[in-house]
Amino acid sequence: MRIIKEQSCGLIIDIQEKLHPHIYKHDIISRNVITLIQGLKILNVPVILTQQYTKGLGDTVPDIKQAMGDFTPIEKNSFSCCDEPAFMETLNRLGKKYIIIGGTEAHVCILQTTIDLIEKSYIPVVVENCISSRKNRDKKTAVDRMRQEGAIITTYESVLFELTRYAGTSQFKEISRLVK
Repeated sequence: MRIIKEQSCGLIIDIQEKLHPHIYKHDIISRNVITLIQGLKILNVPVILTQQYTKGLGDTVPDIKQAMGDFTPIEKNSFSCCDEPAFMETLNRLGKKYIIIGGTEAHVCILQTTIDLIEKSYIPVVVENCISSRKNRDKKTAVDRMRQEGAIITTYESVLFELTRYAGTSQFKEISRLVK
């Protein structure tokens, strides 16, 4: 199944100041998520960003905020984004089929959101090198479960080139420079 740019949106889940330093390989995850966000912007794919209980976990980390530019995070207290009415309203308004996911934590919010998206007939595209948990084993187990549930598992470079589709375009050149 090909992931189509016009039918896609990005979803960055809960990369927040108080939790992020405890995430396995958090510095690599930040760099990868920034690359994903920048690539989606080049391709004009809208990106939604959530924050879990901001009062307790803090704001989105500064480098992710900078990559997002002008945005309003969707505040949530539920683990699954799909249990937050404001998220579902935004998703329904966008009318996209493929939801390209990065963020934390893989075994909690990302897993539950992915399962719920599948149940709601969306196609989650989990960007494996843009997600993590505090413990790597939890991430690996969550990725296995998401794959079993029917999610597409990919990497940021793979999904960005799939969305780009053709070489020789200005977007291809920008994406190529971005992933080098």
